[in-house]
Amino acid sequence: MTADNRVYLFDTTLRDGAQTQGVDFSVADKTAIAIELDRIGIDYIEGGWPGANPTDDRFFAAPPAFNRARFVAFGMTRRAGRSAANDPGLNAILSTQARTVCMVGKTWDFHVDVALELGRTEYIDMIADSVAVARTRVDEVMFDAEHFFDGYKANRDYAMTCLREALRAGARWLVLCDTNGGTLPHDIERIVGEVCAEIPGTSIGIHCHNDTENAVANSLAAVRVGARQVQGTINGLGERCGNANMIALIPSLMLKMGYDTGIPAENLAKLTHLSRLLDDRLNLVPNRSAAYVGSRAFAHKGGLHVSAVEKDPRTYEHIDPAVVGNERIIVVSDQAGRSNVMARFRQIGLEIDPRSPDVMRLLEIVKEREANGYAYDGADASFELLARRELHTVPDYFVLQSFRVLAERRWNARGELITLSEATVKLDVAKHRVMEVGEGNGPVNALDSALRKALLPHYAELVDMRLIDFKVRILDSAGGTAAITRVMIESADGHGQRWTTIGVSPNIIDASYNALYDAITYKLFRDGATPAV
Repeated sequence: MTADNRVYLFDTTLRDGAQTQGVDFSVADKTAIAIELDRIGIDYIEGGWPGANPTDDRFFAAPPAFNRARFVAFGMTRRAGRSAANDPGLNAILSTQARTVCMVGKTWDFHVDVALELGRTEYIDMIADSVAVARTRVDEVMFDAEHFFDGYKANRDYAMTCLREALRAGARWLVLCDTNGGTLPHDIERIVGEVCAEIPGTSIGIHCHNDTENAVANSLAAVRVGARQVQGTINGLGERCGNANMIALIPSLMLKMGYDTGIPAENLAKLTHLSRLLDDRLNLVPNRSAAYVGSRAFAHKGGLHVSAVEKDPRTYEHIDPAVVGNERIIVVSDQAGRSNVMARFRQIGLEIDPRSPDVMRLLEIVKEREANGYAYDGADASFELLARRELHTVPDYFVLQSFRVLAERRWNARGELITLSEATVKLDVAKHRVMEVGEGNGPVNALDSALRKALLPHYAELVDMRLIDFKVRILDSAGGTAAITRVMIESADGHGQRWTTIGVSPNIIDASYNALYDAITYKLFRDGATPAV
């Protein structure tokens, strides 16, 4: 065990995260993410596996300069039949600019016997030789004890001997890996506690996978009984069900358990940005329900909840959302009461007398619209526009006269079957009638393209606006193809701002236009654009 209050953070996003299905980091992605991890104060940043693929080779050839973090190369212990000094794989990770290496090795006798078909003593020698040679060439060596918990349960003595020999050979950290993610918190706590009773916890790390949805809980349990290094990935990225989510681990360790992670308290406010930066780089839709940083993490919908939060946020918020860079959201829906509306007014900067008839009128409008298919609890930008329009504070930036959308499915000159969409819009803007045509991969993309072509000459604010998510829901399945359709569009800009708008209509293109109109109007209003109409 250890009384040391310092917990070291080891981020494996750039290696473990790259094993996620559908994720493919470029060198530019790795560089941008690594720089942000360093800025926030992470102790160790694992860059990948030198020699494993061209991307990792290029990244290690020219890594970013870190102000604080230690750059780590990942690899494996030497192969059987080769000396550590002459093993190509081992030399690949020892020949980079990284001054810290993390080497993975087996600690489950089953793997040594069946998968590697080696003698157990021989394999322990391979671990010790690899660590000893690495220690002469880099500043810090870690031993990643793969399948440690399975190995410990099967043959405690062998698993512990692997750890002791790595430590004796010069390893700074012995990282206990729950490689298949199948161990539960009570076993993690028991086993890590037993390990720390024999080996100082200041040399023990924990690396958990999330196959039972317990990676964060397992990591915290390990720290509680002595482990002093924690490994994880941004947003829990990783193979199969992912890894321990570093975005949840950091505030839990600091705010809930009182540990020193080396991250300044003020840098906690960068966590939400870091989480969303990764999603942006990978073109992933953020998890709105993510702990601490999700857009719903501090969203309040029920009127009684909102009233209580207004009086004392601690009633329904376990931390101040601003501490992790998030914000409280007061949702307005058909379940809302006056307190929701007033709270939302305050959030968007509207000062209005709570006794004003405008408040109840807006509430009735919201309830009526939601009965017709709108859902303002997921479309804050559309709600803000609705509220401001009722108070006559939103100008008309353009007036649509008509639009037409065509879809064509045909064989091209190469004999390929293609589908194209074309949209034509007629707008009144800057006292002129404007007509533009846009093409796209689908009707909404084409409509968006035509609108931008018409508006960009008058509103430069739209240059950095982009659509990042598009959702369609059929509200009346009994209506078949004539059912009411709800469209929700999420937009973003170059300032990192995101907003969601909604449109409802029996016609999916019309519903899409309504959501697009609100998205463009919200961007222009928020940026203080001068109406050109």
